[in-house]
Amino acid sequence: MRTALLFPGQASQYVGMGADLCEGFPAAREMYTIAGEVLGYDLAALSFGGPAERLVQTIHTQPAIFVHSCVMFRLAAERGLGFDFAAGHSLGEYSALVAAGVLSFADGLVAVKKRAQFMQEACDANPGTMAAVLGLGLDEVQDVCTRASRHGEVVVVANYNAEKQIAISGSIAGIEVASALARDKGAKRVIPLAVGGAFHSPLMHPSPERLKPVLDTLAFHPARHPVVLNVTAEPVTDPETIKSRLIDQLIRPVLWYPALQRLRREQVVRLVEVGPKKVLLGLAKSVLDGAELLSLDTVADLTAWAESAAGIPAAPAS
Repeated sequence: MRTALLFPGQASQYVGMGADLCEGFPAAREMYTIAGEVLGYDLAALSFGGPAERLVQTIHTQPAIFVHSCVMFRLAAERGLGFDFAAGHSLGEYSALVAAGVLSFADGLVAVKKRAQFMQEACDANPGTMAAVLGLGLDEVQDVCTRASRHGEVVVVANYNAEKQIAISGSIAGIEVASALARDKGAKRVIPLAVGGAFHSPLMHPSPERLKPVLDTLAFHPARHPVVLNVTAEPVTDPETIKSRLIDQLIRPVLWYPALQRLRREQVVRLVEVGPKKVLLGLAKSVLDGAELLSLDTVADLTAWAESAAGIPAAPAS
C-alpha cells in the first residue's frame, strides 16, 4: 500500500498545538528546546498559549507549524510510520524535506526562520494580499490575473489547490480588481484571505535573493523518499534541484492540485497529514477518491493510529 505524507503550510496554526505532545513525550520537549535556542524566543510558550495575534504573524507562524509537524513526524516514525512519497504545501515543503532526510531538523529550522523573516520584511515593504477564487478553472483565473495586471498592478496565481479552488496574490488594488473580474466571469465565491502579504508573487522580492545564501550554508542530502515539489509537481530526490526549487517557490505558484494528481498516478492509496489541522486531506478527497485518509495532529491521533496500524504501543512516556 503506497503512502504519501502531507505537511501543512501557513494558516493551519492554532493556539495550543503541540502542547499535548510536549506533555507526553521527552523527544517533543527536546525538539521544542532546540527550537527556542535556534529562534531566540520560547516557541513552546507561544504555540501552546498564544496570544493568537502574535502566533498568526508570518515570522512566528512558519516556525511554529514546522516544529509541530517535525515533532509529530518523529514520534510517528519512531512508532513505525513508513511512507513512499512526501509533499508539503508551501512552508510544509520544509517539513517534508526533514521527513525525507534532505535536511536535519536543526538546519530545516534555520531555513524556516530566515524564510519567515525575509517574507515578513517583504510583506512590510511591499503591501499585498490574497484571495481564494472558487468555481473557476485555472485558465479562467489566469485570464482574470492578466486583465487585472494591465494597469501596473501585480496579480498572479499563487496556489492551485483544487481543480476549481485557486488562490490569487498581488497588490491590494490588483486583488480588488481581480476579485470583481472573477465574479463577473462566474466565480461561485471570491474570498479575501486573512494573510500578511502577497505570498508566492513577485511582491516577495527580494526574499529569494536573500534566502539563497542561507540555504547554501546548510547541508542538503539526497532524499530517502521522493518529495513532490510545489514548483514542478514532480517527485525529486536530488538535493541541488530541491534547493533551487525552494528559492523559486517564494515567487512561483504552489501546484498542489497537480501534485495530488501525480501522487494518484504513482498509485498512492494512503495519505497521512502530519501537523496541525487536516486542511490538506480535505483538498485531497476529490483527487484520490477512495484513498485512506489519516491525520496526525494530537496525542490522541498518534495513539489511535499506532494501535490500529500494528499494535505498537504509543502510550506517552513522561
